[in-house]
Amino acid sequence: MFLLPSPPRLAKRQRIQHWLLLLLRSLALAFLALGFARPYLRQSLIDDPLAARPKQTVILIDTSASMRRAGLWAAARGRVEEALRGAGPADQVALYRFDREVAGLVSFSDWNRTAPSDRVALALARLSAIAPGWAGTHLGSALMTAAEALGESDDGKMAPGPRQIILVSDLQAGSRLDALQAYEWPKGIELVLAAVTAEKTTNAGVQSVMDGPDANRAADAPVRVRVTNAADAKREQFTLSWTRRGEGGAPELNAAMGAPIDAYVPPGQSRVFLLAVPKGVATDQVTLRGDDDDFDNTAYLIPVAQQQATVLWIGQDRLDDARRPLFFLRRALAETPRVAVRLVAVAPGAPLVPGDVNAASLIFVADAVSPAMAAELRRLALAGKTIVVVPRQGDGPHGEMLGALVGRPAVRIDEVKLSGYAMFSEIDFQHPIFAPFADPRFSDFTKIHFWRYRKIEVAALPGSRVLAKFDSGDPAWLEIPMELGRIYLLMSGWQPEDSQLAVSSKFVPLVWSWLEQAGGVASIATQFLVGDSVPLPKDAGLTGVRPPGGAAVIPAAMGTLFSQTMQPGIYELVGTGQSVRFAVNLDPSESRTAALGLDDLEQLGVPISRVKAEPALTTDKKAVLQGIEAESRQKLWRWLIAATLAVLLVESVLAGWTERRTMKQTEEPAL
Repeated sequence: MFLLPSPPRLAKRQRIQHWLLLLLRSLALAFLALGFARPYLRQSLIDDPLAARPKQTVILIDTSASMRRAGLWAAARGRVEEALRGAGPADQVALYRFDREVAGLVSFSDWNRTAPSDRVALALARLSAIAPGWAGTHLGSALMTAAEALGESDDGKMAPGPRQIILVSDLQAGSRLDALQAYEWPKGIELVLAAVTAEKTTNAGVQSVMDGPDANRAADAPVRVRVTNAADAKREQFTLSWTRRGEGGAPELNAAMGAPIDAYVPPGQSRVFLLAVPKGVATDQVTLRGDDDDFDNTAYLIPVAQQQATVLWIGQDRLDDARRPLFFLRRALAETPRVAVRLVAVAPGAPLVPGDVNAASLIFVADAVSPAMAAELRRLALAGKTIVVVPRQGDGPHGEMLGALVGRPAVRIDEVKLSGYAMFSEIDFQHPIFAPFADPRFSDFTKIHFWRYRKIEVAALPGSRVLAKFDSGDPAWLEIPMELGRIYLLMSGWQPEDSQLAVSSKFVPLVWSWLEQAGGVASIATQFLVGDSVPLPKDAGLTGVRPPGGAAVIPAAMGTLFSQTMQPGIYELVGTGQSVRFAVNLDPSESRTAALGLDDLEQLGVPISRVKAEPALTTDKKAVLQGIEAESRQKLWRWLIAATLAVLLVESVLAGWTERRTMKQTEEPAL
C-alpha cells in the first residue's frame, strides 16, 4: 500500500546494460578460482629447483685405510655420483681425494672446460681409477685445502651462489683434525656431511710398540704389541699369533711359530701384550684374529740386529790399569744388544794392522807417535776417519805429533799449574758432540772438576773450532776439520789424575757421541708408518729398495729419502752388501673406526649440515615433487588473490558510480 502502482515494462528481448561490471565480476571469479588452484610455471626435470644461483662445490672423498672396510667404498662412490648428478649446468664442481695427502681428480678448470653433458662422465671415470690406500686420515688438512680451493673462481671473482664442501667419508674417530686448530674457517662456506657406514662395526687393530733408538733390549726379549678395539665393537675376545707372508700376501700360521695367545680388549680400550719370539723360525709379522675387518690386523716388526764397531787406541795403557784412560773407555763402550764395540789397543811404536785400521771409524791417540805413524794418521783423517788426540802432558813430542797431524810445524803445548781446579765455562751445544746435552736439565757441567790441563794457542791451528773453554778462558776441546774427516783435541784427559770426567754421568754419552759422529754406529730406524719418508744410508752402494711381496726394485739415489712407502710390509735395501730391512706399518689411528663426534668439528668453527640418504624416486614422483617445490617457491596464488581483491575494489567503485547515475536520471523526469 506504500508503493505506487507502476505498469510493467514490455521489451522485446533481454539486454545487458553494464558490460564493464559484468567483465570485472567475471574476472574476479576467474582470479579467485585460479588462486585456490595454486598454479605454477612448469620446469624441466633436469632443472634444480634450488639452483636459483650457481653453486660452487668441492667434493672430498676419503681414500684412507679405514675405507677398505666392507661396503664403504661402494657406498662412497654412490654418494659422489649422486652429488655430481645433482649439479646444475651453471654450477661449478671440483673433486678431490684425500688420506694423508690431498690430490685433485677434477679441478674447477677441468669442469668448466668440459661440455655440461660430459662433466659427470669425466668425474666418474677419474673416480673409478682410484681406490682406498693404506695411509692415515688427515681430515683437517683436506678441509683446509678444499676451503682454499673455494676461495676464488677462475676469473678472480667470488662465486655468485652458495659455496659448500661435500665430505664423503666414514668419519672415523681416528681422523686427524690438528691442522684446523689455528685455522680460521672462511665465512660463507658450509660443510655438508655425506657419511657412509660400514656393514659391520666390530674392528680391532694391532700395532707394534716401537722402542726408542737407545732402547737396551735383548734380542730374545718378548715383543710388545698393542691391540686397540673400536668403541662401537660388539666383541672383545681376540687372538694374537706370529705369522708369515703366504701366497697373495695373506698371513699364514705355522705351528713352529708357537700357539696363538688370547687377547681380551673391551670396546673403546687398548692393551699391550707380550709375544715370545719363536726360536729357529724367521718371522717378522704378528696377526690379530677375531674381528670383522682385517685391513689393520697385521703388525710388521724387524728383530733387533746388533751392529759391529771397531775403535782403535794408540797408547801405552793396559786394559786393567784403573788409573789410565783406556780402562774407563773400555767400560764406556760396553756391549749392548744394539752395538758391540771391538776395542783394539796398539802401542805407539807398533805397526798398524791394515784390517784394524780400515774397520776402525774412531781412533784415540794418547801418546806421541813416530813421524811415519803421524803421517799415516793424517792420511786416515783426510780420508774420513775421526781421530781424538789426548796429550798426556805439555811437552815437545806431543806438539810435534799434533803439527804433523794437521800438516803444520810443531805446535807448542804448555802444562798449566792449578792451585785448585778448573771447570767448563763455555760449551757449544750446537755441535753434534754436545747436542744431546742442550736441554737445560742436562747442560750443567759445573760439577766436573779438572785438576790439570794443557794450554795451546788457537791461532796455531787455523780453521779449528773451539767446542768448550775452561773458566780461565783457555780452550778445553777443539775440532780441526780435515777434508773428509776431523781431529778432536782434548786439553785434559778423563782419568782421575786429570779430571772427574770419567766418573761423571756425562762421560758415556760423550763417548757414544764421538762414535756416532765417526760413523761407527748408525742410528738406523726400522719402524715407519705408511707415507713416511725413510732416510737412506750414505755411501753404502745402495741401488734401490724392494717393496713387500718381492716386487720389482724401486730405484733410489744414494743418500736421499725414500718416500714411496705406499703399503705396509717389510722393505729391503738392495745393493748395500748386507740385508738391511725396515718395517712400514699402518697408522694406529686408523683402527679407531667408531664415529667421529661432530662436536669436534663444530668447536673448530666448521659449520655443518648433514645429508640423509633418501630412497630412489621414479620419474613421475620426481615430477610431482618438483611441481610441489616449484609451487612453494613461485607462490603465484598470492598474486592471484591480490588481483581478485583489486578487481573487486574497482568493481565496487564502478557499481556505486553507476547506481548513483541511474538514480539521478530517474529523478529528473519526476521533478
